[in-house]
Amino acid sequence: MYDTKAYSAASKTSPLASATIPRREPTERDVQIEILFCGICHSDLHSVRDEWHDVMPTVYPIVPGHEIVGRVTKVGSAVSKFKPGDLAAVGCMVDSDHTCPQCQADHEQFCPHMALTYNSPDRHGTAPVTYGGYSDSVVVDERFVLRVPEHLDLAGTAPLLCAGITTYSPMRRRQVGPGKKVGVVGLGGLGHMGVKFAHAFGAHTVVLTTSPGKAEDARRLGADEVVVSRNADEMKKHAGSFDFILDTVSANHDINAYLNLLAVDGNLTLVGAPTEPLNVAAFSVIMGCRSLSGSMIGGIAETQEMLDFCGEHNITADVEVIPIQKVNEAYERLLKSDVKYRFCIDMASLKSE
Repeated sequence: MYDTKAYSAASKTSPLASATIPRREPTERDVQIEILFCGICHSDLHSVRDEWHDVMPTVYPIVPGHEIVGRVTKVGSAVSKFKPGDLAAVGCMVDSDHTCPQCQADHEQFCPHMALTYNSPDRHGTAPVTYGGYSDSVVVDERFVLRVPEHLDLAGTAPLLCAGITTYSPMRRRQVGPGKKVGVVGLGGLGHMGVKFAHAFGAHTVVLTTSPGKAEDARRLGADEVVVSRNADEMKKHAGSFDFILDTVSANHDINAYLNLLAVDGNLTLVGAPTEPLNVAAFSVIMGCRSLSGSMIGGIAETQEMLDFCGEHNITADVEVIPIQKVNEAYERLLKSDVKYRFCIDMASLKSE
């Protein structure tokens, strides 16, 4: 084992602070990565503050971060896809059982033994739980390390490992493309990526927002139209016309208003995660044979496909880059939606700790 610098929280009421954590020496299948940038995901905040205790209780100390981009520094003897000096990325997962039907189908995110990048039992015994990307370096099984297109901005690439794949995957599943009308509910960290992907896929892209002031930015990101969802007349004009709607909102909201916008056989997919149950009226789905579903990140193969697609279309997240020392301030701003559209930590700032 070796020690590396990190930022961790000691309890749900503690701020993130400088710490030293252990990492394992690379085994024959491992890749060691110097972390250059790490995105801040809203789930980092939920986990640090133990807000998902009933589903995923937090084990402290916690080192968050699952949007990791870095440079390979060492590889194990059996590693064939990476060499020192390569750019590499790590997303929300670092292990699975590799044998279950979900793993065999390249859906490792649904493996019953999937290990998250942080706050999952550490099967290597290095620590009680896995530690994430708010750190100098990380060691990950080659099978969960991804290639990064060389020409992409690295800070803007980091959020693709969560926000990117979360929005890309359901669009690919629903065959979003030319001739399809696609709605994106909410223009935040997830929503702005949804707009970029829907536009790149060639769909007629409509942003559905409660904020009229976001219209100009929505069009800059690729939206063809912007609908203010609080305007009943605007919503009525689009009733029954959408092939697919991506709902990125994590707060409680009237989902029936958006279900009623779907065409026959249209689908609404949830990627936002409200803490309170949403009330779904039966007739909102019965009328028109509409469907409501959810989606969670994507498998490793699909995540690599997404990164390659981003490389081809020059897609990255819109980020505000911060030093690690401002991470607690960023969390408070995140609660107020005071960022366009993701925070990304320049991990070089950790070296001064």
